[in-house]
Amino acid sequence: MTPLRDGPRVSLLQYTPDPERTVALAARLCYSDTGIEGLKERLTEASARKLLKKIIKLGHFSVLEHASFTFGIEGISRATSHQLVRHRIASYSQQSQRYVAFRERLEYITPPTIGSDSELRERFDRMVAELFETYRWLLERGIPQEDARYILPNAAETKIIVTMNARELLHFFSLRCCERAQWEIREMAKRMLSLVKKVAPTIFEKAGPGCVRGRCPEGEMTCGRPDEIREEFKRL
Repeated sequence: MTPLRDGPRVSLLQYTPDPERTVALAARLCYSDTGIEGLKERLTEASARKLLKKIIKLGHFSVLEHASFTFGIEGISRATSHQLVRHRIASYSQQSQRYVAFRERLEYITPPTIGSDSELRERFDRMVAELFETYRWLLERGIPQEDARYILPNAAETKIIVTMNARELLHFFSLRCCERAQWEIREMAKRMLSLVKKVAPTIFEKAGPGCVRGRCPEGEMTCGRPDEIREEFKRL
């Protein structure tokens, strides 16, 4: 049994080469009678950046779909992966509990609200250990792992590869970077945003919860800390 307490491990595996230039080229083509090769020659880094800022401000997001990003994500719970795959405009490949048997160990996630209290953490760890021992016992009795997995908890760690285009990522970040999102998926989303900002800084310059771009859209459900949140996302 291995409790994981360091948060999600996120890596940017692949992405569209020169994603901002690709998006800018697609946007320029829509309004030009010039051939694609001619547009490529005339599109400078500065003009591409200026055009990207304009189309994002105007909300012309369809061209952002030409840039995609693939993430490798480990150290998240099944509870969080179930939330993640609700974002349907994406591709997912997840470690299967049906085909992968956890005979030697089960890594799992402990929520901070439980992990910060020694009594709660001890009971939580004990219960997960009991579930895992029952899982192993079922396997030893010849129960198929696809059936034995029914007893594994939502806390069980999973690994997943995710591909989203830039448009869907902006939507994803607006929801999952918000304080109203659960702590684990919020931390995962922030780490994803930090990575894509390095390769597409203009596209993701104002990515994050709604309050990063203006007034909080959550109404009475607001966290009440928009200035603090804005500063947090500037530092990503």
